Amino acid sequence: QVQLVESGGGLVQPGGSLRLSCATSGFTFSMYTMSWYRQAPGKERELVAHITGTGGSTNYADSVRGRFTISRDNIKRTVYLQMINLKPEDTAVYYCKAHIWWGQGTQVTVSS
Repeated sequence: QVQLVESGGGLVQPGGSLRLSCATSGFTFSMYTMSWYRQAPGKERELVAHITGTGGSTNYADSVRGRFTISRDNIKRTVYLQMINLKPEDTAVYYCKAHIWWGQGTQVTVSS
């Protein structure tokens, strides 16, 4: 059974930082590109970042490039999203994805 479980979300002030984690099981983690998406209220889900199976290639949405860093640990079967200099417009539910599988999401709220 495939499972993706996000954690690390919360409430943070503008300019603050958070590190999201997505722990996985049930599939050959190292073979899959992993992605982080987010969905803000009233908006469509959007791709934030992805990382290839070996971790050798990453890509970011323009809105987060330079502030967010995606990484992975293939031994721990976990993908991370380090977020710095957070802005109110980063407020959303953040989801990790592999292939057709999604996690349940973790809420990130950026507010003073």
